[in-house]
Amino acid sequence: MLVNALLILLSSQHIWASKSEPSLGEEAAGLFRGSDRYDFAVVVPAAGMECFWHFAHQSGSFYLTYMVRWATGVATDQRLFVTVSSPQGDLMASRNEAVARINFQTEVTGFYRMCLGNHNNQFGSVRVFLNFGVIYEGFEESKREMEEGEKVLNSTLTSIQESVQKLQNQIFHMWRHYNFARMRRGKDHYLLLSNLSYVDWWSSTQTLIIILSGYLQLLVLKRLFQTDSSRPRC
Repeated sequence: MLVNALLILLSSQHIWASKSEPSLGEEAAGLFRGSDRYDFAVVVPAAGMECFWHFAHQSGSFYLTYMVRWATGVATDQRLFVTVSSPQGDLMASRNEAVARINFQTEVTGFYRMCLGNHNNQFGSVRVFLNFGVIYEGFEESKREMEEGEKVLNSTLTSIQESVQKLQNQIFHMWRHYNFARMRRGKDHYLLLSNLSYVDWWSSTQTLIIILSGYLQLLVLKRLFQTDSSRPRC
């Protein structure tokens, strides 16, 4: 029992020194953790800000893609001020565009904060499509864990795993490009709906004006040919 306790203590100390992951309390239970990618839409209110946190290990490739789909109210500027900060609070990247991509290498293990600020519109909200996550290239960490484990895999199994990992990374990059294309398609769809409503409104207005002008012309012509029966005729 004493030997088992010493082994557990040594292994826990080794893991803490190698990964240096932060200890989380109950207040951090609702933060993003446990998945490498997320894909959803959010509405940022007028002159407001929405922030999200995503956990990432060291030596990872962090990416964020966003696109403003439509704006409501009197919002005329579709640009969105987006910032990404490290767990220490350092600014990693910032954008002030309607559509942008952010990529950088994670150097610290912890929660990275992403903030979306709708400061360009004081009286209108915007709907934003988000796609963010972390990609871990290579097998450095898995190889270290396999060397520390009880089982040692042979070279054939290792090469198969590397090939599968490369294939998964390629599929994941393809999924990112497809997702970005879907975001553009959604934005074009909302633009077509907006143009359709604009054309319908103007067509209805012009039709009403034409009918009203024709009715007024008939009244004028009718008065020109109208005779007074009380006057004597020649």
